[in-house]
Amino acid sequence: MSEVALVLGGSIAGLLAARVLSEAYDEVVIADRDKVLGVTTPRRGVPQGHHVHGLLARGQQVLDELFPGFTGDALAAGVPTGDLGELRWYFNGRLLQPAATGLMCLSAARPVLEALVRERVAALPNVRFLEEHDIVAPVFSADDTRVNGALLRPRTTGGAELVVTADLVIDATGRGSRSPVWLGEHGYQRPDEDRIRIDLSYTSRHYRLADESILDGQLSINPVSSPSHPRGAFFSRIENGRCALSLTGVLGDAAPTDPAGYEMWIKSLPVPDIHEVLQGAEALTDPVQFRYPNSVRRRYERLRRFPQRYLVIGDAACSFNPVYGQGMTVAALEALTLRDHLRRGTPDPTSFHRDTAAVVDTPWDVSAGGDLSYPQVPGRRTAKVKMMNAYLAKLQAAATRDARVTRTFMRVFGLVDPPQDLMRPAMVARVLRGARQAG
Repeated sequence: MSEVALVLGGSIAGLLAARVLSEAYDEVVIADRDKVLGVTTPRRGVPQGHHVHGLLARGQQVLDELFPGFTGDALAAGVPTGDLGELRWYFNGRLLQPAATGLMCLSAARPVLEALVRERVAALPNVRFLEEHDIVAPVFSADDTRVNGALLRPRTTGGAELVVTADLVIDATGRGSRSPVWLGEHGYQRPDEDRIRIDLSYTSRHYRLADESILDGQLSINPVSSPSHPRGAFFSRIENGRCALSLTGVLGDAAPTDPAGYEMWIKSLPVPDIHEVLQGAEALTDPVQFRYPNSVRRRYERLRRFPQRYLVIGDAACSFNPVYGQGMTVAALEALTLRDHLRRGTPDPTSFHRDTAAVVDTPWDVSAGGDLSYPQVPGRRTAKVKMMNAYLAKLQAAATRDARVTRTFMRVFGLVDPPQDLMRPAMVARVLRGARQAG
């Protein structure tokens, strides 16, 4: 009898889960509320798709591992690339010294990157998509100890509900996941949540530059939000000769969506580079806004009881402040964790969620610590958080003078090298010396 795995949600986390599931199951079904096959434009189920996305270096490495030749496919599709440490990074309004890190940055629009992954997954002979289906609820066994599939409802008028029976069900439905509700309805405790309110906004627009030579070959310009300079931006070349600009505001501050107000916001950034680059550029889209109120981590690993044959991954388990660019890369690392568990048999949910929690720990510490550096953000600031933020402020100052500090910083925050590399005695000495010199 063939074994079936069902993935609820067809975004990056769901697609990567399906890729590794295809090695262990006879059939893998991906259910999504949207039409997804052949789609290369933003879709309703991914409202952040209009905005600049960062695939961290480790995420790009995992995509090449799961889909050999993936980077080559992206290059053939016109996706620009550059070294992560040689982008134009501004922290606290000051330019970091560029540094060759050996880490490639793929600068694709989110829908294009997602389409490249989806195309590879759709080509797998044992994977099929159920498009335009709402996920009503997982189907539990009579004694509520395991999940046996899910009830789906077609979005087309008059379509009949159907139950997809599966030997393993994975919730990859994103930050709107209803798993806590479903668990509660079947007698399970809802997971504890770590929640940090940052009230972030992204307001984005696409352009075509009058003359790309104004960038001097650079891939992007990134004045990053900080407590001293809360307004930030990410400007990147993307595929087909276009550029994308996402203006970021925190704590309720948001760039306007009218063109004149948008232009004034650009002028208010701590550095003039983006305003200068856009002189004479053709605006290809109207400004579009996306709000992100809270970073949320659901602590499934702490639950003492959990239904068998059911796992939660990606943003459904942990949704990061998107300015740190961690979500897709964490989803890729969770897919590798899933692969390890599948090679040992049917994954045990408790063990799996503990292992994915370990994957999330470092990125969450970075994201949460960065958000808590804003005094107005509510939350407990432990001694660890205070020490980390104080050290990172010195490190970023030192990186304005010392390219070796930039290199280490980018390799750690690209999730390639361990955080301990930032704290090695030689690096601490460079940071303290460079911070003094930077003033």
